[in-house]
Amino acid sequence: MSNTIRIMLIEDHKGYRETIEVALEQEPEMELVGSFGSSEFALKSLQEAKTSTPDVILLDLNLPRMSGLDAIRWIHEYAPQVEIIILTQSSKTTEVQKAIEEGASGYLLKSSTVSQIMDGIRIVTEGGASLDPEVARYLLNTLKKKTTVAPAGKALSERELSILNLLADGLAQKEIATDLGISVTTVVYHIQHIYEKLEVGNAPAAISKAYKSGILNPE
Repeated sequence: MSNTIRIMLIEDHKGYRETIEVALEQEPEMELVGSFGSSEFALKSLQEAKTSTPDVILLDLNLPRMSGLDAIRWIHEYAPQVEIIILTQSSKTTEVQKAIEEGASGYLLKSSTVSQIMDGIRIVTEGGASLDPEVARYLLNTLKKKTTVAPAGKALSERELSILNLLADGLAQKEIATDLGISVTTVVYHIQHIYEKLEVGNAPAAISKAYKSGILNPE
C-alpha cells in the first residue's frame, strides 16, 4: 500500500455523502477515488477498473436495490484486498455480526464524528478493527450469551493471545507494537498466525470467534 490511502464511498444520502467527501479532501494522506449512491454503480466501477483500486471502502447498509450487506461479497470478488468499513445508522447486532461474517473490517455509526471516521480508516489500514463503542457493546452483550468453552482452531500462543486482546481493545498494529515492545513486522507475523489458527480473514472476525469460543473473556 502506498502512503496515500485510497477511499471509495458508497452512500445514497447526497448530503451525508458530500460531508464525507469534504472531510476526505482535507486529509492530506487520503484520496477519494470514487463516490457512488448505489452498490450497483460502485461494483461496476470496481469490476471494470474505472477508478484506482481503493484501499478502503466506506459502505452504507441501507442502499436502494442491492443492500450494503449483499454488496460485500461482490466487493471482495472484484477487489479482494480492500478493507470495508460499514458506515450506517443501524446498530442492530444481527447486521453487525452479518457484516463481520461477510468480511467487514469495521463498523461505524453515522453518529460518529468526522474525526472518528478518519481514525477508523487509519486503524483498518494498519490491520486493526474499527468498531463504534455502541456497536461494540451490542456485540459483546450478544457474544456473552453465546460464549462456550469449546476451542476454536489451533491453540494460540501466549504472545498471540496478548495481541488478540489488544486487537479486541481496538489498538492498531503500530500501537500493539509499542505496547508490547516489539516491531510492527513481528505484530503482523503474529496476526497472520492468529487468522490462520482461528480460520478467519480479518480482525473483527478473529475477535468475534475468540469471544464465541471462550478464548477471550467478554467480561
